[in-house]
Amino acid sequence: MPTAVIDGITTHYEVIGDGPPLLMFAPGGFSATAENWRTQGIYRRLNLLDHLTKRYQCITFDRREAGRSGGRVERIGWAQYVAQGKGLLDHLNIRRAHLMGACVGCSIAAAFAVAHPDAVASLVLYSPAGGARYRMTQHARAGQHLAYVAEHGLSGVVALARSEEKTFTQDPRVGPWGSVVRGDPEFAEAYANLEPSDYTLLVSGMFRLLFDRDTVCGAEPEDLLRLTVPALVVPGQDASHATSAARYLEECLPRAEYWDVPVSEQTEATAPARVMAFLDAWSRDF
Repeated sequence: MPTAVIDGITTHYEVIGDGPPLLMFAPGGFSATAENWRTQGIYRRLNLLDHLTKRYQCITFDRREAGRSGGRVERIGWAQYVAQGKGLLDHLNIRRAHLMGACVGCSIAAAFAVAHPDAVASLVLYSPAGGARYRMTQHARAGQHLAYVAEHGLSGVVALARSEEKTFTQDPRVGPWGSVVRGDPEFAEAYANLEPSDYTLLVSGMFRLLFDRDTVCGAEPEDLLRLTVPALVVPGQDASHATSAARYLEECLPRAEYWDVPVSEQTEATAPARVMAFLDAWSRDF
């Protein structure tokens, strides 16, 4: 995979297919990698990427602090995730693109559209992450990580991250920077020497900022209500992708189309065709 340095952080990305550009914010929470479009959950059986690349230039990437991308210890908010996506488009000299988000990628895609509406041709928001149980799960993971830091120190987190291949989602003890610690010795050394009390405040504030509501995070409803970008919303239906989260986006986005189909009926025969029909309708300017 090629790389781009965006705001001092290395991003691993891939461009596949020809046609109008489609920037894809991957599913997987803090472990959102380009590979997840092919291997994770519902996306494995839908084969969306294989279908989309036949008509679109699909841009997939490892989110910062995930996979082979780098990271930086800071109080990350949605603006930082948006900056990575916008920086990648700038690196590729793409002025305007369709955006597709899956899971928590929907939050980033929506926040991107609010911040840069002229750069967005349309939005596909597939199985948006959200709901009361989703928020509680994220805060619980932060609590488990900080409890481990309190008991073992940040050097203990480094040792744990290097002893296993689990992600923050799989083992919250390794924290949001676990993959960077594992892959970058210089980063790991600096991380181990951080002041634990400052680090605890940073992580606590970061999770309060990121997961501040019982629905889709990322953009304020007042901003979504003013957004004129056309959107397709596809519902999920589990503890991390509450159907209410998809309905919230339908309510807040003035030009939303809601594909009212249960997850069990979202198949390779139906979902790629529905997504491409929507994208095709808004690709006239390319």
